[in-house]
Amino acid sequence: MLTEPANAYARRLNTWDAAMIVIGGVIGAGIFITPATVAQNTSSGTQVLVLWAIGGLLTLAGVLCYAELGARRPQAGGIYVYLREAFGLLPAFLFGWTMALINYPGSVAAVATKFAVYFCRALGMSRLYETPMAVGAIVFIVGINLFGIRAGAWMQNIFTVLKMVAIALLVITGLIVAHEHLGLPLVPEVAHPVSSWAFAGALLPVLFAYGGFHYLNDLAGEVRNPQRTLPRALGMGMAGVVVCYLLVNFAYLAGLGHAGLAASLAPAADLMQRLFGVHGATVIEVGIACSTFGYCSIAIAGGARVLQTMGADGVFFRATARVDTRTRAPQIALVVLGGWAVVLTLSGTFNQLLNYTTVGEWLGHVFGIATLFWYRKHFIDQPAPYRVPFYPLLPLVFVITVFGVIVASAIHDPGDAGMSLLIIAIGLPVYYGWRAWTRRHPNVPIQ
Repeated sequence: MLTEPANAYARRLNTWDAAMIVIGGVIGAGIFITPATVAQNTSSGTQVLVLWAIGGLLTLAGVLCYAELGARRPQAGGIYVYLREAFGLLPAFLFGWTMALINYPGSVAAVATKFAVYFCRALGMSRLYETPMAVGAIVFIVGINLFGIRAGAWMQNIFTVLKMVAIALLVITGLIVAHEHLGLPLVPEVAHPVSSWAFAGALLPVLFAYGGFHYLNDLAGEVRNPQRTLPRALGMGMAGVVVCYLLVNFAYLAGLGHAGLAASLAPAADLMQRLFGVHGATVIEVGIACSTFGYCSIAIAGGARVLQTMGADGVFFRATARVDTRTRAPQIALVVLGGWAVVLTLSGTFNQLLNYTTVGEWLGHVFGIATLFWYRKHFIDQPAPYRVPFYPLLPLVFVITVFGVIVASAIHDPGDAGMSLLIIAIGLPVYYGWRAWTRRHPNVPIQ
């Protein structure tokens, strides 16, 4: 058992809490919206299901790799820590710069806004309330997490269960609507042809919907018996997500058909409305609001731990490194990340930032899992409580395939990929500028 100093994190998350973090961190708004985008870039329902199955298997391979990394280094910071130890502080900073300062708060702002849209729509409230509602949700989540990881976990568990109920309703509705032709989604159909690059690029939004499994590694410093709990929670949680995603997509295709799914702007609401009318759409809007709210809670908690670790390394404001001795929460880091998410929400720039950093996020996963080769080489004699099966096949398949998908996506949509690389590159002068500043102010050490 690892011990923590009095001013660091306390290990208060059990296996159930950890699994709920995995499920809640992955399932946000993506599964309720993204399937329409995937259908638009495929020619049949079979291709849609194949893409979601491939994305699920790839993500499971990545999750198994993260399970070993988390068991080897069960501390706050996740990918940032692995990159720092294997490749040095600069690559770790570039990841932290892209994710903790742009992608995490950008995703919180975007998903909080989606929460507000669906919540206000379900209650029949004016759109004028959407932005204040989104800001209020972020402030509320930050406030709860200031009391420590247990308070945040209780809230997270409740909303994860609610989002699973919403998914179950979707699946049951799709099966009822299409009970006489359940095999239709698997029957080849005549549809518009798509290019190979578009088909491969369609895997990126699938991977985006599967993203978020790394949040548990960000919170690894607060997991009980992490060498055993992390692999179990990651495996069980992600396997559950893959099954849910395949069932939901089958339900969409059974209830709406491939063409109907591709043409839908809100497939979840359209499917529910077919059986229950307007009330069905309202019910699923409440479910999506619960799902998005729960995701924001995990993203804020995980992102704050990355900021806290960066502060402790001296590559971000030193004050963010503080962990409250009573609540064991990185309170300043939580306020900073939440405040920046509020700014992005009010500015309305979050959607573009999120598009720009998606490629950077998955590049971070590629290099993060690549650190596994470094750990295996430099700690060959170190006993590992968990080892990824079929090594080195699984990490190689993940790294090569995901990198190929990123290249295909960049060819299909070079603008967003180019901006993502530009944002990462901007981190270089920021890093060296920060180091120069800290040399002139020795009270703020670099490391």
